[in-house]
Amino acid sequence: MKQEYQDLILQTCGASSLRVGAKIQTLWSGYGEIVRLHLEGCGRPSVVVKHVKFPEEAEHPGGWNTDRSHVRKVRSYQVETHWYLYYSTNQSCRIPACLAARSYGDEMLIVLEDLDVAGYDLRRTCIKDKEIRACLSWLAHFHALFLGVAPDGLWPVGTYWHLETRPDELEAMDDAELKAAAGDIDRLLNECHFKTIVHGDAKLANFCFSKSRLEVAAVDFQYVGGGCGMKDVVYFLGSCMDERECEKQVPGLLDHYFTELKVFVKKDVNFNALEKEWREMFAFAWTDFHRFLLGWMPGHWKINRYSEKLTKEVLHKLKQ
Repeated sequence: MKQEYQDLILQTCGASSLRVGAKIQTLWSGYGEIVRLHLEGCGRPSVVVKHVKFPEEAEHPGGWNTDRSHVRKVRSYQVETHWYLYYSTNQSCRIPACLAARSYGDEMLIVLEDLDVAGYDLRRTCIKDKEIRACLSWLAHFHALFLGVAPDGLWPVGTYWHLETRPDELEAMDDAELKAAAGDIDRLLNECHFKTIVHGDAKLANFCFSKSRLEVAAVDFQYVGGGCGMKDVVYFLGSCMDERECEKQVPGLLDHYFTELKVFVKKDVNFNALEKEWREMFAFAWTDFHRFLLGWMPGHWKINRYSEKLTKEVLHKLKQ
């Protein structure tokens, strides 16, 4: 790590020295890495640093290495930096505190609180009902907090699969009927009366759990922006349940989400109208992500009978 970067971190944290620890992960398509740094001489034992470095040639697992893809990724890191600097949440939808963020030409540095130290030190690859509900509670509180808030400085429409940013994947689709309906589905989602700020990449891997597994914090805000809260809900559920589990558990989990949402939305919000609209948008949001997958990676495990069933329902509704 360059001395300039180390000096920023030492000065920000008031530390006397630092040691580069384990790499937490490499960023998507080789756009840098996330590392843990151990500090001495201050009250903070460690920080997590997201070090973005735009590569001369990106490596994408799906082969989508285009100028459009690069521009989208660059914008995503600018959005994430803006999010951490200018937006804040509360304990009911915990995120890491941003300690510093700076751009250095084709490199960016985001210095974040270490959530492991804060008590969110568990990561899960498969989860049980109580953990699913904890994540849905986080999403409900997040959506309630930002209901009606304009996504200034963020993506106007959040999520990484937003249709307008994915024309190549749309063109690659074989499903002609869904391809033709994609614009209408996108329009209906964007024209929701009740809009919030969505996380935009709310998969299981982006949640950090407390030891009790009843409290969670979320990370990775590259695709945070405006939209219907159902986009986060469907993406999260699809990230941690297979088709049989979805068929069996989604109704009860949706009820839990809306119960939590009702507790936290402001009292002047017409909650019945909000719930009615977003429940109607559930299948549309699911189908919207299904559309992206069909063009991006047709063999993906998330393309399953549950997704196909909801897509048929949506296409039928659009014909009425």
